[in-house]
Amino acid sequence: MKVLIVHAHHEPRSFNAALKDCAVERFSAAGHEVQVSDLYAMNWNPVASAADFGARANPDYLVYALEQRHNHEAGTIAPDIAAEIAKVQWCDLLIFNFPLYWFSEPAILKGWIDRVMISGLFYGGKRIYDRGGMRGKRALVTLTLGGREYMFGATGIHGEIAPLLRPLLQGSLAYCGFTVLPPFIGYHVPYVSAEARAQILADYRRHLDDLERLEPLRFPSLDDFDDRLMPRPR
Repeated sequence: MKVLIVHAHHEPRSFNAALKDCAVERFSAAGHEVQVSDLYAMNWNPVASAADFGARANPDYLVYALEQRHNHEAGTIAPDIAAEIAKVQWCDLLIFNFPLYWFSEPAILKGWIDRVMISGLFYGGKRIYDRGGMRGKRALVTLTLGGREYMFGATGIHGEIAPLLRPLLQGSLAYCGFTVLPPFIGYHVPYVSAEARAQILADYRRHLDDLERLEPLRFPSLDDFDDRLMPRPR
């Protein structure tokens, strides 16, 4: 298996970095190939702009998604984007590893998604969900947050965690055709003891070891919709 880890944490000694290292060690020991895109170490540019395109289809008005298609086909998309696209095309499993910021991923990771998961290749028209460009590949989200687990539930103060992650799990990954595995979440990480952190790492190892047995999350299938993407009668 080929694994790409997109890691988004500014501190090399962080617990997120420990989770990233844990995944690298676990997959490598099992004989899998691993690449890591360490976005802060790479000084990744998260800002989508006209500078991403070497040859504009329309130099007078920037429609970013259309220029993504045109420049990818022409081979004129920015080199940093092209390099990350190649990594995603190479991998069988994509892992996003990050701390939760404001109920979302950090801006640097969102910018990776904006710039790398391009229209025409990852998705486009009715090439979405189970017909998306990345079908056949799997994705796993690994995140940490400061709150306690009981704060994220039907009666928790923050509500259930699934709706918070929906823009990423469904709106980005599933939308582009990835088979999305249940996420791994490390709760209350900045405030727990070293022993508790060790337990989270042990739990993560088990999660990674169980990937083949995890039931993927369920998202829309285009088989359930007609040509106008209206629900088919049941």
